[in-house]
Amino acid sequence: MNSNQPTCCCGGKTNKFAKLDEILQKYQGIKGALIPVLQDTQNAYGYLAKEVLEAIAVKMDVPISQIYGVVTFYAQFHLKPRGKNIIRVCQGTACHVRGAKEILKAIEEKLNIKAGGTTPDLMFTLETVACIGACGLAPVMMINDETHGRLTPESIPEIFANYES
Repeated sequence: MNSNQPTCCCGGKTNKFAKLDEILQKYQGIKGALIPVLQDTQNAYGYLAKEVLEAIAVKMDVPISQIYGVVTFYAQFHLKPRGKNIIRVCQGTACHVRGAKEILKAIEEKLNIKAGGTTPDLMFTLETVACIGACGLAPVMMINDETHGRLTPESIPEIFANYES
């Protein structure tokens, strides 16, 4: 790599782009590979930084506008760093009528972020979802792959104590 290439998401030069080069090598010559390249890149870097997307555009000879179109269309792609722990708070009907709004408020206050945000230490990202599919446990949230149900605002600190180390 030459020094004119953009730096990566962490400010390094070649070390971070080595992962990207491996990913691009894997899909070289495969038509329609943009989405798998973006998926693998996000898995490798944690999110899709502007500099990484620009490098993909150059290396795949795809307009950056097309790449941004794909990344902003699909909810699976993230343009900002995400937390180590992803919290999904259900806002479905069963959860809503059983107090999901108060659960979300308690989590926002506990973490000092709003839904859609990530804590400055990158420990937590807070999201709302339409349904988790555990209506019998309403109100419910997931932290990573663990489901927590029958929540009350008072139960939030105890649950989060398990994730703060």
